[in-house]
Amino acid sequence: MSAIVYLNFDGNAEQGIEFYSEALSAAEVKKVKFSDIPQDPNYPLPENELTMIMESSIEFVGGKIMMSDILPSMKTVTGELVKGNNVLISLVIDDKQKLEEYFNRLSVGGYVIMPLSNTPWSSCFGMLVDKFGISWKFNSDADKFLDKVISNKQ
Repeated sequence: MSAIVYLNFDGNAEQGIEFYSEALSAAEVKKVKFSDIPQDPNYPLPENELTMIMESSIEFVGGKIMMSDILPSMKTVTGELVKGNNVLISLVIDDKQKLEEYFNRLSVGGYVIMPLSNTPWSSCFGMLVDKFGISWKFNSDADKFLDKVISNKQ
């Protein structure tokens, strides 16, 4: 079993899917719009919500990300979507070339917090915020660092 990052969007999940699919060279992209499923005739969705993303996933070397839109009609239940720094996506991939490729593509339209560089905890580490306000952390060898520190403590 694995944990999967799930991103909610405020009506622009389709743009997010396109951006992340291209930036991460997605091997597989799946998406379902609200119009793709049967509607309850007693509670029909407004026309503008039918084109929104109900569920999607992109698979790429190193992981999988799922995304959907928060429907305006559901915000009384879910609350407003708030961008923040409490959630980030961490990519831990040994392939430094692939890590650099993802970093460069995801930084387009966003901003780099820390460029990819050699640090005491990783031979290739960096951080950025993409154009959708999602924070990303890149690390070529996080597990090796954790194992080394833990073994030194014992």
